Amino acid sequence: MEKTSEIIFDKLVYSCAFEMYRGHEEFIPDHFLGYQLSGETHAFHDKGKTVIKENTVVLVRKNQLIRTVKYPSKNKKYQFLSITLDQETLHQFAAEHKISSSERFSDTEKLFFEPDEFFRGYFVSLLPYIDKTKTATSRLAVLKVKEAIELILQNNHDFKNLLFDFSEPHKIDLKEFMNKNFKFNVPVETFARLTGRSLSGFKRDFSKAFSMTPKQWLKEKRLEEAYYQIRHKNKKPSDIYLELGFENLSHFYYSFKQKFGLTTSEV
Repeated sequence: MEKTSEIIFDKLVYSCAFEMYRGHEEFIPDHFLGYQLSGETHAFHDKGKTVIKENTVVLVRKNQLIRTVKYPSKNKKYQFLSITLDQETLHQFAAEHKISSSERFSDTEKLFFEPDEFFRGYFVSLLPYIDKTKTATSRLAVLKVKEAIELILQNNHDFKNLLFDFSEPHKIDLKEFMNKNFKFNVPVETFARLTGRSLSGFKRDFSKAFSMTPKQWLKEKRLEEAYYQIRHKNKKPSDIYLELGFENLSHFYYSFKQKFGLTTSEV
């Protein structure tokens, strides 16, 4: 059976799969709190790989690119439940409780939580919406998000510096960012946003940094990485073309031969 992902109500998403499933690249625009009910999620991002094991609660931070591979457990299906901590509700919460971000949140801070009785009880309270035995009103949906925020702050009040940082992504080093994220097959507009630039500013700065357009550079960079993995890591093209941002295998073979004058098997 194929993987399903269902929006139960405005901010609650339930994912289910009965076999290994490779997700597409995703731009995460809002923080979300997730619970791995069964199976495992392997998440690939600019800092490497994170494995979310069964019965784990995780806070995923906004404004990042993620690719996932979803593995069912041996005796169960894959199930992951997440609730979005949207900006509107976070703004409301901060105003109601007079909370503000006092300093930048550390990138090294742990984003996993022990599934204690509070977190476990919270996600159990969401199950009736998945089973369709209960329907959520818009007001109740907001209350469930606020409850998630309360639990996060109860666990560690320093998370206020993450949740209530409403600043736009600041302008960051373009070369460093692109060399970490070139494998993600997302629109140029997304790269621009994540580097703190308008689309026109991104293209202008990109041309200065790389002396070519983003589209040209991404293709070249991905093909060079493909050559390295095939030649030195003995990887098969069918195993890596999606990971390197190519949408189909035939286009990958054509582009590879066009750049290097050799087929992948000749390399």
